[in-house]
Amino acid sequence: MISTAQALAHLFDLVGALPSEDVPLRHAAGRTLAHTVTANRDQPPFAASAMDGYAVCNAAMGGSFTVIGEAAAGHAFDGVVSRGTAVRIFTGAPVPKGTDRVIIQENVTRAGNTITLCEGLDTGTHIRPAGGDFTNGTLFTGPRVLSASDIALLASMNIALVPVTRKPIVAIIATGDELVQPGETPNAAQIIASNSYGLAALLDANGADARLLPIARDTAPSLDLAFDLAADADLIITIGGASVGDHDLVGQVAETKGMDRAFYKVAMRPGKPLMAGAIGSSVMIGLPGNPVSAMVCGHIFVLPVIRKMLGFEAVATPRRTATLLTALGPNGPREHYMRAHINKEGLRVYDRQDSALLSVLSQANCFAVRPPNDGARHPGELLEIIDI
Repeated sequence: MISTAQALAHLFDLVGALPSEDVPLRHAAGRTLAHTVTANRDQPPFAASAMDGYAVCNAAMGGSFTVIGEAAAGHAFDGVVSRGTAVRIFTGAPVPKGTDRVIIQENVTRAGNTITLCEGLDTGTHIRPAGGDFTNGTLFTGPRVLSASDIALLASMNIALVPVTRKPIVAIIATGDELVQPGETPNAAQIIASNSYGLAALLDANGADARLLPIARDTAPSLDLAFDLAADADLIITIGGASVGDHDLVGQVAETKGMDRAFYKVAMRPGKPLMAGAIGSSVMIGLPGNPVSAMVCGHIFVLPVIRKMLGFEAVATPRRTATLLTALGPNGPREHYMRAHINKEGLRVYDRQDSALLSVLSQANCFAVRPPNDGARHPGELLEIIDI
């Protein structure tokens, strides 16, 4: 067996960043910006009023001004403001030539075309300077997952087509005669396929294009067909059948398809029977069949691989420390990823850690990570966690 760090290093060696594609701005949210883009304009492109009021020359302040025109958003005042005159102005309008201050309308009384300033004026100019947000040539760097705020910024930079990394296509193959699809009626010896749906949701939420293939039965022809259906994927994930039982045929069939195995078995729990390798132009990761084992491996191995394929740095899933609320017995020789819940009070590790218990995984919001041969832990100690 190899360590989780060694397994992840092998996986990183198998994949690289995918090519980029241009997508319309409207469809770029949630995608990964592939490389740095450049603003095509200043924002604001002109000095703009930040308030509704009257534009005047600050150096020519006096008690009253004659209003000679109006400026509104999208409609500039075409003229020059001289001493003793003012322009009625609204938020977002270009500041007229000859003015350098906006008197807010609450500080003015108006009679006809004459305004009189009230006492106790504030000192603000209420003008947004040209280029105050960004200027032509400002860089917006990638890679980064584009948020709604990023999309608004790119729009203001006048970027209509956005270079994003192509989504990794991930083919998910659940295996086993015991599985039926959700909505079907299992017989007395069957269960519902759950791992594949959980993994697909996890991968879709993190930038991949997950594709659920038909369940592969425990026969070489069925698995052979499943691999053929997945041949155009960037990443092939099999679930189950990766152990050494008489019905665990995934590794055997993958080798007939040309898989160059990188490793098999990882010193972790849950998730020990993990395999990976290159197969044609794809990469294969064979996950264990136990529901929690598959999901743990999805977080620990598959997500970092997806991130590298999207152009991010090849690093493990981030960890942080939390204060333990419950006592824990000593850990065995494998790194243990325990379902737990973290809140403002601290970290509570669930008592039940059987790898078949999805209900416990659903309650958890983190994995508490126990190093190999970790001694007993007591409340108040710090433990590493991975948020999920």
